[in-house]
Amino acid sequence: MFRPTGSWVAMPTPFSKDNKIDFGAFKLLIDRQIQYGTSELFILGSAGETTLLSIEEKKEIIKNIIKITKGRIPVFFGCAAPTTEGAVDLARFCESENADGIVFTVPPYVLIPQDAVLVHLDACMSSVNTACGIYNNPSRLGVNVDPETIFELVNRHPNFVADKEAMPYVSQLVDVKRLCGDKLNILCCDFPKYSIVIPTLAIGGNGTANIGGNIIPEEAAIYSRPWTDMKIIDECKKEYFKRLPLLKELYRLSNPIVIKAALNILGLPGGHLRKPYLDYAGRHLESLKNLLNDTGIVKKYGV
Repeated sequence: MFRPTGSWVAMPTPFSKDNKIDFGAFKLLIDRQIQYGTSELFILGSAGETTLLSIEEKKEIIKNIIKITKGRIPVFFGCAAPTTEGAVDLARFCESENADGIVFTVPPYVLIPQDAVLVHLDACMSSVNTACGIYNNPSRLGVNVDPETIFELVNRHPNFVADKEAMPYVSQLVDVKRLCGDKLNILCCDFPKYSIVIPTLAIGGNGTANIGGNIIPEEAAIYSRPWTDMKIIDECKKEYFKRLPLLKELYRLSNPIVIKAALNILGLPGGHLRKPYLDYAGRHLESLKNLLNDTGIVKKYGV
């Protein structure tokens, strides 16, 4: 069963001018990820504007992205939904299309207690045999998935292979690693305010579930490798610290606002955002342009 490792890039969803899913743009962006050494992709996450997509659009994305990527790069699809039944339905659709993996979240907004978190995720993972991960993002979802809950799920489900962490506490990472050992791959976000990339890799984590790779895929692949020797450790630290100013800029507003702006600056099809998001503009957009130019990113990746 496939286990994500290295640079797991959370991709945006490109839209055409008439606000449809632009699969030509999707393919171009995916081809670029493959070219620059990204390990696997995460589609229909928060960077993919998943809450602004209909269930029909999500299924259309799943079906078409599997056609584009199968045998080329592994892809996990987010199956977040307001209800357990909705998440299960989408997960079963992913499995029927032979997806490489599925990622579940706590349902947003409802603020369920931890015993309900366990019941929800247990039901989701029980519904499929495909590789599963969780996306623990309490700042967006309102509820943390506690290490003890993760440990219980690992013991119940051999298809639970990845914990995608986006929270500010190293203690969470340490406890998950302590409890689960090598039964579960731990990957973290590259949000600079949390700054958990170095701690995740230092405790034996397996990589990053990042958005930086949308703009600097080759560099994100370098700072996302598991620490297996001193050369990799030194290269990771050097690259991560060098790219921290860009990551701060990319996370200035909620994903994927700045990601799409940066892609557009590079001449890539980031496209527009769906409402209620507003496209990046004004002095911050000019600052982003200057940063991409001054750091050589436009020279390297510009189209």
